[in-house]
Amino acid sequence: MREENTAVTHPFLDLAPMGAAQFASIEDRVARLLDTRQDVVIMQGEALLPLEGAIRGTAGPGTTALNVITGPYGQTFGDWLRDCGATVIDLAVPFHTAVTATQIREALAEHPEIDFVSLVHAEAATGNTNPVAEIGEVVRAHGALFYLDAVASIGAEPVLPDAWGVDLCVIGAQKAMGGPAGVSAVSVSERAWTRMAANPHAPRRSYLSLLDWKTRWIDGGRRALLHAPAQLEMLALDACLARIEAEGLDSVMARHASAAAATRAGAAALDGGLEPYVYEAHEAAPVATTLRTPAGVTASELVARALAADPSLPLAAGGGALAKEMVRVNHYGADATPETVRRCLAALGSALTELSRSR
Repeated sequence: MREENTAVTHPFLDLAPMGAAQFASIEDRVARLLDTRQDVVIMQGEALLPLEGAIRGTAGPGTTALNVITGPYGQTFGDWLRDCGATVIDLAVPFHTAVTATQIREALAEHPEIDFVSLVHAEAATGNTNPVAEIGEVVRAHGALFYLDAVASIGAEPVLPDAWGVDLCVIGAQKAMGGPAGVSAVSVSERAWTRMAANPHAPRRSYLSLLDWKTRWIDGGRRALLHAPAQLEMLALDACLARIEAEGLDSVMARHASAAAATRAGAAALDGGLEPYVYEAHEAAPVATTLRTPAGVTASELVARALAADPSLPLAAGGGALAKEMVRVNHYGADATPETVRRCLAALGSALTELSRSR
């Protein structure tokens, strides 16, 4: 008797293999999103993969790096740079503000040996955003390699590596783009490729290696993939890019800007003393708004009460010591809407009232 195949097909599991042509077409879509003529590499992991890979590929003993710290990721980049053997000059600014091009210019003038600058565009964790276009002019005039974390900013505000002189621009889809977290991308300038090729410490034959993608993928005409792609994540990224194209990138960014403005205005109107953590609106990231709690109110407790009423809200307390004083409203992706902002503010207002009654 013939045995019948009783396996149940599933649209997420029984997929045709993704070929090189489809993979390359998704990279081309990312390049159009960034308006770049640089090489774009999609890496098969969360954005920390290309963020670390780009630093380890281009920095090493002999590198002098200016590492700008406007939040926790800037601190992480400094650690990676030091681990590579680079000499690191940290430029830290208070998390309630942004770094300025003038501060960058002064640091470069004080340390003319700097040949690498690392910067986070928007720090979702602290709610600030940095003026990359102006900073890029300063870095380009100095001649340093410019490394940018645009994971949180892409989709919420302009990200233009070519126009800004960015040599390594890393993005992820999981925030303002409203896409998957399991894949990420980096645009790489010719200067950055040259630096990597000359760096004996750059990862090779490694999951962290951008050079592997250059020599085995790009230089080979993008005909043979290095390994089996993360199929579901790649398809989700493609769908995410298609959705942005259909809505229009300007419209997507406008939604985020509107959500940020409404959150700042609404928080100020609440009874209870919540204030924008980032003082100046033009220094506040459109991807997420951070709020400072009033004296006597612990942010983590406030958020816990708000989420008890509605666990689906995109609210979080700040990380580490910031959990005492910072509330983050993550109005990004599908949550960049007036309704989401209204629900978040209503929940925070109710939680503030409950806490004031219990004291």
